[in-house]
Amino acid sequence: MNTQIRFDISCELGYEVTGLSDFLFNIEVAQTPQQTVLSSHCAVSNAQNLESFTSKDLPNKFIRFSALSGFVNVDYTASVLINHYWAEPATLVEHPIAELPKEALPYLLPSRYCESDKLFYLANSHFGGMSRGYQRVQAICDWVYANVRFIPGVSNAMTSATDTLNSGAGVCRDFAHLTIGLLRSLNIPARFVAGYDYGADPALGPTDFHAYVEAFVGNRWFIFDSTRICPRNGLVRIGTGFDAADVAFATIFGPARFTGMKLDIQPFDDSGLTITLVDNVSLAISTSSIDDMDGGIPNAVDGSYLVSNSVMGAAANSDFSAEIISFNHSEN
Repeated sequence: MNTQIRFDISCELGYEVTGLSDFLFNIEVAQTPQQTVLSSHCAVSNAQNLESFTSKDLPNKFIRFSALSGFVNVDYTASVLINHYWAEPATLVEHPIAELPKEALPYLLPSRYCESDKLFYLANSHFGGMSRGYQRVQAICDWVYANVRFIPGVSNAMTSATDTLNSGAGVCRDFAHLTIGLLRSLNIPARFVAGYDYGADPALGPTDFHAYVEAFVGNRWFIFDSTRICPRNGLVRIGTGFDAADVAFATIFGPARFTGMKLDIQPFDDSGLTITLVDNVSLAISTSSIDDMDGGIPNAVDGSYLVSNSVMGAAANSDFSAEIISFNHSEN
């Protein structure tokens, strides 16, 4: 069964720069066969040498630029159509390693934040005797949900899966890292996804970026979220990787201070009317098949980029302080 939902997204980020700083952002929604970017626009103020690129192996889109001093503002908007594939969990089996597609094999290995080698005995003592398939993956997610409290501020950029296990608290990225580590310990390919989410409880605070998990069962990548913060069909993919190190929304080199963020995401039906999302938790949900993993994304929509009060590329020696520089970007 397949369903489609359109999401309109806006993201505003602000920084104060007191010296030469280089910025790398991963905030643009990914273009995949199941996630079509209908339109997008990104404006950056006070930037130099702006460029956009897509990673070689996965459809993660990045923008990078430099700034000398002053305030930097990044404004991104997009409209995206997502095709959700639903399946009966009982039909989704785990695959023996010898039968896994080669593209899934790297996601069996330990990574910086997902030390699956250190979680081997825990994973096998709790889940090694269970029937192999979707339900075992869900049991791991349920265990993480029951044993880790969602508490903003208790973890940091260095916190790993084992750190989260020991502290018993964290935020979405920590839940995802621990879940992925346990899955890989059981020879289940698992990867980290960063995205926008719709439907989180307002009591948790303003809309934020979200991290969740995809596990390879039933010959597809299925969505799992141990936080249970939002409906699974309210997730929009930004980037995919081994762990958070691959898909940080901002990586900054230099003296820059974060001044604020504002995110908004709204879902619409085929008629353009705002809808309330309902997540059928009795079914499995996927927005990625094995064919999506080669990084080849045909027919992606043009994205519009604007740089205000900035200098780009070969024009670095020219005075563009009163100019608006624009360019179009497309994936082929």
